[in-house]
Amino acid sequence: MKIIGTGVDITEVNRLRKAIEKWGASFLERVFTKKEMENAKTRGSLYLHLAGRFAAKEAVFKALGNTKLNLKDVEILNDENGKPFCEVLNNKAKDCQIQVSISHVKNYAVANAIITKES
Repeated sequence: MKIIGTGVDITEVNRLRKAIEKWGASFLERVFTKKEMENAKTRGSLYLHLAGRFAAKEAVFKALGNTKLNLKDVEILNDENGKPFCEVLNNKAKDCQIQVSISHVKNYAVANAIITKES
């Protein structure tokens, strides 16, 4: 495996909350996939959870360096053990494996992404 990119992002939870309060469903529909929203609604803190997902998407963008991606091309979900994983939709990251990690505290969410390919 060869690392082809890394990325990190930090998101302020309150800033994301204000964007959701200001633009509502149109913001959520522009940023998050249907599966991401279904998953978020099962979580204790909606804004904290979504801030983590937003940070992860941004970290993936930085790691891939693909300017043709949009926010809904990157989907961040959790496996059966709760570990976050990423899928890039619409064949926009063929042959790439993406590892993401997300952490958050009351006011901030941070995420990193590592992109690898077979050598």
